[in-house]
Amino acid sequence: MKVQQHTFHYNQNFNLEAGGSLPGFRLQYSTLGKLNEDKSNVVWVCHALTGSSDFVDWWGELFSDQGVFSPDEYFIICANTLGSCYGSTGPLEINSSTDQPYFHDFPLLTNHDAVRAFDLLRQHLEFEKIHTLIGGSLGGQQALEWAVYNPAAFQFLIPVACNAKHSSWGIAINESQRMAIEADATWKNRDADAGAAGLAAARATAMVSFRSYDAYKSQDDEDLQRLDHYSASSYQQYQGEKLVNRFNAFSFWTLSKMMDNHNVGRNRNGIEAALARIQSATLVIGIDSDVLFPISEQQEISRLIPGSQLEIVTSPFGHDGFLIETKKLNVIIREFLIEQSKYILQ
Repeated sequence: MKVQQHTFHYNQNFNLEAGGSLPGFRLQYSTLGKLNEDKSNVVWVCHALTGSSDFVDWWGELFSDQGVFSPDEYFIICANTLGSCYGSTGPLEINSSTDQPYFHDFPLLTNHDAVRAFDLLRQHLEFEKIHTLIGGSLGGQQALEWAVYNPAAFQFLIPVACNAKHSSWGIAINESQRMAIEADATWKNRDADAGAAGLAAARATAMVSFRSYDAYKSQDDEDLQRLDHYSASSYQQYQGEKLVNRFNAFSFWTLSKMMDNHNVGRNRNGIEAALARIQSATLVIGIDSDVLFPISEQQEISRLIPGSQLEIVTSPFGHDGFLIETKKLNVIIREFLIEQSKYILQ
């Protein structure tokens, strides 16, 4: 069974939370599995900041035949978020008012805009109720926002390694990355490759917040006799080049701003009131070594969502643990769903 690629076109004016609008938009989305007769087996995945809709590519173990969301049992869908560069409307899109790509002029987006677009796709597909909504990092933020925006649409909610409002610490990290892009002289160019060297430096900066001290410490033994050209140095270079080869600085700029302005309590009387609206049976998952989204943030989410359950994954991999520790996630999520099924049957 292979992942299928689809495109959703919305051809009406789409007003944005920060002001302005898009004259319609496009969402690239991927699906795997088969819908059951009453469409009650849908699992919707929200991807991370530089992720794509191809969820099998980066979270495949959760959606394998042996995974908690086997395509033999579930119909899995993931839509590439607005602002990204993997098929959905983003900064390289042609601006209809100028007949040129938006580039730096692409409007400011929020997670609220992103999930409103997702919800229009949900309505188009006639999914009245999503069985499980799951996402990590930026995708976890979007999952929370969506569950607040449309509480009745989801039976189960699983936000992973995320927060209800982005922290000043997280904003500072993202701003440092954008400063690296701005320091690239090519960033001023109206060209798809503008800011590429800055994006590489930005990614290297981010890796320090994605991983942990212990994750880097594993490279120490390789460097015992070196005076330069350390393993950690080459790793940073590699990660920067890797991102440049698959992403662009304009989408990174747009989505890092989206992460920064995340706040489920905005225009809803605060975070506590917003999270109290969630009706889904909720499993909140954190990574104990995550310095970008520390577990205090997941503890807050769990405390404020009625009846939610909190699980902390032990991992040396920091924030990236949410992508790496799939074996542990499979066990935790499966146990949660089994327990919830017993509760429902009672």
